[in-house]
Amino acid sequence: QVLLVESGGRLVQAGGSLRLSCAASGRTFSSYAMGWFRQAPGKEREFVASINWSGESTAYADSVKGRFTISRDNAETTVVYLQMNSLKPEDTAVYFCVSRRDAGVFSASASVHYWGQGTQVTVSS
Repeated sequence: QVLLVESGGRLVQAGGSLRLSCAASGRTFSSYAMGWFRQAPGKEREFVASINWSGESTAYADSVKGRFTISRDNAETTVVYLQMNSLKPEDTAVYFCVSRRDAGVFSASASVHYWGQGTQVTVSS
């Protein structure tokens, strides 16, 4: 059974920081690219960041570049992190951990093969 389980979402004040985690199991995720998407109320799901299988290559949405950092740990099981700094109220959304059965970075939701259930991030002004 393929599982992507997110954690770390909570209420935080604007300007604050938060780190999301995603534990992957059920597949050889160490050879797959991983990423994060988000969906705000009343809006479409949008790309946030992705990382290639080794962690050497990353991609970011313009809206989070310079504030968010994606990383991964393939040591035993695959865990993907999203460090979010200088948070803004517009970052409020459900954040989804995703994976693609390919090694390289990606940004299109159509290329995603696995989705987590999501974790809520709320940034208060």
